[in-house]
Amino acid sequence: MTMVRDPGLQPERTRLAWRRTLLALTVVTLLTVRLALIGGRGGAGPAAVAILGWGVVITLCWRRGTGSGVARVGGRQVALVGLAAAGFALLGTLLVLRGL
Repeated sequence: MTMVRDPGLQPERTRLAWRRTLLALTVVTLLTVRLALIGGRGGAGPAAVAILGWGVVITLCWRRGTGSGVARVGGRQVALVGLAAAGFALLGTLLVLRGL
């Protein structure tokens, strides 16, 4: 007898986790852009890096977050998203320390 895998709610939980990650990165990016608009020249560099990083992460994670197709599974993709998330966490911490 062949056992059929029942994924249960695991795919939905995974999609929701990726959506939360993308939402958090979007919020940090928007706050960085706001800081750049308010603060002048000092915030332009971090805002540009945040927008670039956000675009890369959105491109890599869109299929996982929306469930709109088969996601590519690879160690480099997950490592890159982890690195970007760590960078955004640092950027978010700096935003909090600056008072935004």
